[in-house]
Amino acid sequence: MIPRAAKTQRRTRIQQAKEEIILEAALDVFSANGFKGSTVDQIAETAGMSKPNVLYYFRTKEAMFTALIDRVMQVWLDPLRFFDPANDPESEIRSYIRRKLEMARDFPRESRIFANEIIHGAPNVEELLRGELKQLVDEKAEVIRAWQRSGKLRKVDPYHLIFSIWSTTQHYADFDVQVRAVLGEGLSGEGRYEDAARYLEILFVKGLVIS
Repeated sequence: MIPRAAKTQRRTRIQQAKEEIILEAALDVFSANGFKGSTVDQIAETAGMSKPNVLYYFRTKEAMFTALIDRVMQVWLDPLRFFDPANDPESEIRSYIRRKLEMARDFPRESRIFANEIIHGAPNVEELLRGELKQLVDEKAEVIRAWQRSGKLRKVDPYHLIFSIWSTTQHYADFDVQVRAVLGEGLSGEGRYEDAARYLEILFVKGLVIS
């Protein structure tokens, strides 16, 4: 449960809007400074609110971080949930790569918060990683094995395939500054995501799918 000062009350639209403002500010602060380097004062300043007002809605920095991580994990897991065993591996892997790149483009702050959390030992999400995430990945690994048994996909370790897609797509969020610097002015625009998608499709689709 996420502790909120008004948890026992029926929250009004104004209260909900205030919570969203606080979480948006917390997202900026946590993604820039990490959990340890962030303070409630910084979040309050970014939100344009007083510290007591922020603490009315979220009693602690940990409560804000937990709320954000919960959101990040649900958003991050959605593309994998849609991995459909009824479809062919080419369309599913291609679609998964593109959804993950869209997330890297549209949710870079969320990606950096999650990466920072993992780098620091996942103190706030270890239970979720060992529970919901593992269960979902186990389920999708079996989908990949089914494609392999039916002769549609080359024999590779399904877990490492999923890890590889995660790392190559999230790179474009977590290391965006590096990517844009190396690509230079002519190649670092929005088209870089389409360029990445075409390359990763060759790597993961053309290299693994058996026609």
